[in-house]
Amino acid sequence: MNNFKKIFFLILVVAFSSCEDLDINDNPNNVSETHPDLLLTNIITTAFQVEGRDGMYASRMIVQTDGENTSQFYKWDRAGFGDYNNLRQVTKMMEEAERISDDSYLGIGYFFRAYYFYNLALTFGDVPYAEALKGETENVYQPSYSTQEDVFVGILNELEQANSLLDGTNIITGDPVFNGDVSKWKKLVNSFRLKVLLTLSKKEGSSSVAIKSQFASIYNSESIIEASEESARLEFVDVVDSRYTEFNSSSYGSGLYMASTFVDMLKEREDARLFAIAGQTKNAKEAGLAINDFSSYAGGNPVLPYNEVNLLAAAGEVSKVNDRYTADPTAEAHNLLSYSEVQFILAEAAVKGWISANAQTFYENGIKANFKFYNTYAKGYETYYTETEATSYISGASVNFENATTDAEKINLIITQKYLTSFLQGGWRMYFDHLRTGYPLFPLGVGTAPTRWIYPLDEYNNNSVNVTEAITRQFGSSNDGIRELTWWLK
Repeated sequence: MNNFKKIFFLILVVAFSSCEDLDINDNPNNVSETHPDLLLTNIITTAFQVEGRDGMYASRMIVQTDGENTSQFYKWDRAGFGDYNNLRQVTKMMEEAERISDDSYLGIGYFFRAYYFYNLALTFGDVPYAEALKGETENVYQPSYSTQEDVFVGILNELEQANSLLDGTNIITGDPVFNGDVSKWKKLVNSFRLKVLLTLSKKEGSSSVAIKSQFASIYNSESIIEASEESARLEFVDVVDSRYTEFNSSSYGSGLYMASTFVDMLKEREDARLFAIAGQTKNAKEAGLAINDFSSYAGGNPVLPYNEVNLLAAAGEVSKVNDRYTADPTAEAHNLLSYSEVQFILAEAAVKGWISANAQTFYENGIKANFKFYNTYAKGYETYYTETEATSYISGASVNFENATTDAEKINLIITQKYLTSFLQGGWRMYFDHLRTGYPLFPLGVGTAPTRWIYPLDEYNNNSVNVTEAITRQFGSSNDGIRELTWWLK
């Protein structure tokens, strides 16, 4: 018995001695520190997903025939502040980057802050910015709203910071887009700066941002996306949670069809991209028409009552979306910012006189790059998107840049081609371009196109003083309406 007590005593001594090196408050399932690359992967894959179909309804690319879609008929109301949840992850990554003194992750963090605040500002107008995301650090739970102008100034400043921080040589891990290439992140940052500045084109000469000179400075002295291979795009793989965003999506069922606005633009230009985007009508298939027979495609009128379009669809006279988007787990990469889009941005800037360059060259490069995109990803349709086919297409009467004699005609050509590249790629980009330029012309039905979304109900419940002040400041009343003009459109 005495030997047993001695052994037990020794076990206790060893146990308590070991506890001196153990932090019993550390929960391995809820770590307080981590490497930023573990956060970066999720941040990237979240931001680079296909943005859904609401923007395509509003941009007259698709129609719904089994009910009235609010985006299609311009009857939306509220949007959410979900992007602040994404920004919280970005904040955490930046905190970890500062902890380990890694400027590369910090620079990428500033890019994603700019990206999400850009979307929030365009969606609503004034939004929480200067005081946002300070609940944990400064106990600010009811942030004030920054003006839309101040948000854009902040976005451009943060992108400039990102550009400076990405001068380092630190290796980026956890990066499924550029595979850790800091120089490509830097090109994305500067190209996005050009996109933001062009978004503000209506404010040229009337804001605190030197839009024209800043655009020219970036174009002349900074590295930007200069080849298709440098596009900021996420490649999908046939692995659980890594497949194409729209793969097996049930929402492409019986009620979703192509819109006549989009289909007719492609048909009028004899644009072969139609074959990879839309399916032939049921009647065309049954008649045995060839894939490249433009008469075998048709869209539904987006401003007609949905039941009228449904009758045409049921009669086999309206095209569905090409089933490759839902049947192929690796259908195509998704671009957050493509080389093609950058070329169209530069083409418009050249027409406006912001840079000294040949707008036609940029315009044609943008088209060729998009044909190359479909040649790469539209499996089974490659022969329609060769460089030879792209060159032939560019010479068509409705596409040839040399046929445009005025700046307005040139801008129309550029924005229209930018629009035709954006099926399941642009999110709300083309709708915002339409609001900014008036191109392409969209059939509206009754009334005018909405310009924003109503603030979330949670803001009225939990941050009512600040959201009310923002509404009054912007619109001179308490009208939080979808057709009120915010700063960037005035």
